[in-house]
Amino acid sequence: MALIRPFAAYRPAKGMESRIAALPYDVYNRQEAEQAVRENPDSFLAIDRAETGFGPQVDTYAPEVYRRADELLRSRIADGHFIREEKPCFYLYRQTFQGRSQTGIVACASIDDYLDNTIKKHENTREDKELDRIRHVDACNMQTGPIFLAYRAKDALREITAQTEAEAPLYDFVSEDGVGHCVWVIGDPDRIERIRKEFEKIPALYIADGHHRCASAVKVGLMRREAHPEYTGQEEFNYFLAVLFPDEELHIMDYNRVVRDLNGYTEREFLEKIRENFSVEKMGTEPYRPERKGTFGMYLGGQWYRLTASEAILSADAVEGLDVSLLQRHLLEPILGIGDPRTDKRIDFVGGIRGLKELERRVQTDMKAAFAMYPTSIEELFAVADAGRLMPPKSTWFEPKLRSGLFLHDLEQR
Repeated sequence: MALIRPFAAYRPAKGMESRIAALPYDVYNRQEAEQAVRENPDSFLAIDRAETGFGPQVDTYAPEVYRRADELLRSRIADGHFIREEKPCFYLYRQTFQGRSQTGIVACASIDDYLDNTIKKHENTREDKELDRIRHVDACNMQTGPIFLAYRAKDALREITAQTEAEAPLYDFVSEDGVGHCVWVIGDPDRIERIRKEFEKIPALYIADGHHRCASAVKVGLMRREAHPEYTGQEEFNYFLAVLFPDEELHIMDYNRVVRDLNGYTEREFLEKIRENFSVEKMGTEPYRPERKGTFGMYLGGQWYRLTASEAILSADAVEGLDVSLLQRHLLEPILGIGDPRTDKRIDFVGGIRGLKELERRVQTDMKAAFAMYPTSIEELFAVADAGRLMPPKSTWFEPKLRSGLFLHDLEQR
């Protein structure tokens, strides 16, 4: 049973939404974040990445950075950039990109559902990355970046979504990257209750994107419980900000690999080693995108190749059968010597949003070979999470990304 509940969000004042809404904090390096804030000082990135308000002499994770985030958020609330919803609501958030849409319900999810695995995970988190957002949420006393959750689609929720989308939206704008954003307020008590009861019938939710943000939000909640041993479970710190999407609307893009060298092999020797577990077909100079599971594109020496995994290495196992696992276990590790892709500096990862030409560019500049992946499916993600397993690193790339700053969850609201 999944427990969600409405909340009284802080949200942009009408007319400010397109300037405030920002991509997640972790898609930028520091230089990119500073440039984005210079171009748009109203961007929520100025709060999410408050180091942009300091010079390079101040460390990204210095205490004054988190203090500035809180001060800047409070000043923008005071200045009227944000308003507070009068009563707890759900929201509907539709994103449209490249001809398709995904529509999710914005709500607060339970930290207890995360702890008891009603909210299922598919990747590990790193403590250092968690610590940054723990400090940020704790300092601001708000969750500012929603967690991307998925659920198996239900007819009743489709009906409620369609009913809401037929009404006038609160926000309707297109961001600079071409993504359309529409938001509706769901304030009707009967509709709120219908949504809540439908999610009670759902046995599991799945983290699609935002594992570190989710783990951080939960740890802040646990910190608040420790500080308030008399807590009842109804306090806002027992819940975290999320957008819940039906699986049928989600699109996972390819998450591609580029490698720095061939581990001492010549190109000819490398191709011969690959043929031990893959068939190799030369495809020419035009980018080749894998058309089915078990196939891979490879760019090497100015040529594209199609690699097809042999029957001998295919697996029905939820994790070992993933294409990212096949490539890692039967090519990257045994041939190229890349044992841990999380730490090996000889490999890098390129999100599918950048396109196959970016793989060619990397090979022509700082890398030796590139591998274009067939996207992991949402069904594979669910299967791994249901089995209590973890995906290899960099298995999924979700697009479009949820915006920060459109909904803020106050941990102390009453």
